[in-house]
Amino acid sequence: MTFQALSRRALLAATAATALVLSLGGAQAQTPENVLIVGQIAEPQALDPAAVTAVNDFRILMNMYDGLVRYKDGTLEVEPALATDWTISEDGTVYTFTLREGVMFHDGSAFDAEAVKFNFERMLDEAHPYHNTGPFPLAFFFSAVESVDVIDPLTVAFTLNAPYAPFLSNLAYPTGLIVSPAAVMEYGADFGRHPSGTGAFSFGEWRSNEAVVVQANPEYWDGAPKLETVVFRPITDANTRSAEMLAGGIDLMVEVPPVALSEFQSDAYTVYEQAGPHVWFLILNAKEGPFADKRVRQAANYAINKEAIVNDVLEGTAEVAAGPTPPAFAWAYNTGLDPYPYDPARARALLKEAGAEGAELTFYVTEGGSGMLDPVAMGTAIQADLEAVGLDVKIETYEWNTFLGNVNPGLEGKADMAEMAWMTNDPDTLPFLALRTEAWPDKGGFNSGYYSNPEVDALLDAARVEIDQDERARLYQEMQGIVQDDAPWVFVANWKQNAVTSDRVEGFSLQPSFFLLLDDVTKN
Repeated sequence: MTFQALSRRALLAATAATALVLSLGGAQAQTPENVLIVGQIAEPQALDPAAVTAVNDFRILMNMYDGLVRYKDGTLEVEPALATDWTISEDGTVYTFTLREGVMFHDGSAFDAEAVKFNFERMLDEAHPYHNTGPFPLAFFFSAVESVDVIDPLTVAFTLNAPYAPFLSNLAYPTGLIVSPAAVMEYGADFGRHPSGTGAFSFGEWRSNEAVVVQANPEYWDGAPKLETVVFRPITDANTRSAEMLAGGIDLMVEVPPVALSEFQSDAYTVYEQAGPHVWFLILNAKEGPFADKRVRQAANYAINKEAIVNDVLEGTAEVAAGPTPPAFAWAYNTGLDPYPYDPARARALLKEAGAEGAELTFYVTEGGSGMLDPVAMGTAIQADLEAVGLDVKIETYEWNTFLGNVNPGLEGKADMAEMAWMTNDPDTLPFLALRTEAWPDKGGFNSGYYSNPEVDALLDAARVEIDQDERARLYQEMQGIVQDDAPWVFVANWKQNAVTSDRVEGFSLQPSFFLLLDDVTKN
C-alpha cells in the first residue's frame, strides 16, 4: 500500500470514530495499527521552523527536523544532534561545531556546513537571496551572530558580537532547526507547505484544516522511528478534542481541559502531567488608554482573583504566577516575589486615584492555542472580576491564528488587553522578546503592549552576555522585581502541562520543552 493511501486510510478511520460512537451509543472505534493520530489544538501556520512562533507548530516540526543540538530527554540541558561536538573560545564569542557525517535531508540533498550557513544567513542577512522567504519572527534568538563561516564541509563556526549565554539553548529551540537549502531554493516562499528536514519523520501531505501527515524516515541518523505514520489533526475546540479521544478517533491528545481530566481515569488511558517553563498572562496596552497609567495596571492585578481561576477554572492544574519568569527556571527565579493578592478594595482605590473609574476596555480572547489552557472560561472570569471593580470590559473572541495576527503586531488602536501564554527554553527568552523597548512590534519583537523601562532593558542586555550563572541569576531576579511592580501584564498562572494517550500507545513521555517527540513511541 502506498504512503498516500495509508495516510488517507488512517485519517478516514480517525474522523469516522466519533460518528461511530454516536451511532453505537458509546462503542469505541479503533485507529489503524502503527499509525498515531494526534489531536492538535489548532491548524499550523507553516511547517518552516524559522517562520513560526507557536508551540502548536513546534510539536509537529520537532519530529521532522533536527538542530545542531537538542534538549536531552526529559530536561532543558543541551546535547549533540546534527553537531557531534563543539568548542567555545575563551572570550565566549566563537562557537565551532563538528557536524555529523553522512546525514541527508529528506529531499536527498546533503547536510553539511554550507547548509548550516544558508539557514542562519537566510534568517539574519537581509541581503541573502532567500531572506524574502520569511518573515522570521524569532530571528531575535540569534541577533548576537555576527558571521557564520564554513571551515570545511563538516565544520562550521559562529562568531558572536559579544558573549551570549543562551546561545546553545536557542540552537536547540525550533527556530534553530535546519531546513534543506535545496527545498527552499525550489519552493521559495512556499517552503512552509513543502518542508524538508533531516528528522525522524518526513513530510507526507498537508490538507488544510484536516491533517498534517508525516511518515517514518527509515534512514534517520538516530535510528528509524517505530511508528509508520503520524497524523496531526487540528481540533480547535477542547471539548471536541476530548470527545474524539473518548471515541477512539485520536490516540494522543495534548492540553486536556482541566474539567475533562476525570474522564480519562481508567485503564483505557494514561494521563501525563509535568511542570514546565510556562506563564499565562494578560498583555496590557501601556502605550495608550487606561493602562498607560501604572496604577490602573496594578489595579487589574489586584482585581483578578487568580486563585479562583487556578482552583475553579483550571481545576488545580496550575499555580498562581508571580512576575514574568516561570518558577521552573529555579536558578533564575526570584523566590522573594509574591503574587498580587486578590484585593478588590485596593483595585477600586487605585482606579479612583488614577481617575479611571468606569473605563471602557476592549479585551482580546482566543478560542484556544498553545499553552492557553481554558482561555474562554478564563477570559469570562477575568471580565467579571474587572467589572466588579467598576471597569467596563468588552470581549472580542478569535480563532488562534487570527488572534495572533491581531495581537502580535501590537494592540495600539485596537485593544486594551489580550490573553497570552509562553512556553520558554531559557529565562532570557520571554522578557527579551516581549518586555524590552527594542522588542516593540514595529522593531520586530513581541512587546505587544509597548512596555518600556530603561532599567529593565539594561538588566536584560547585561544578563544575556553574563557568563557567570550566579550573577546572571541576580540580574534576572532584579528584573523580575521591577516588572512585577510596573505590572505591564497581569501575571495569572504557571501551568502543569498534560496529555493523554490511549492504552495502545507506549513509549510516550512529556518534555519540559512542551514539544512532542514521537520517534520512540509505539502503538499496537
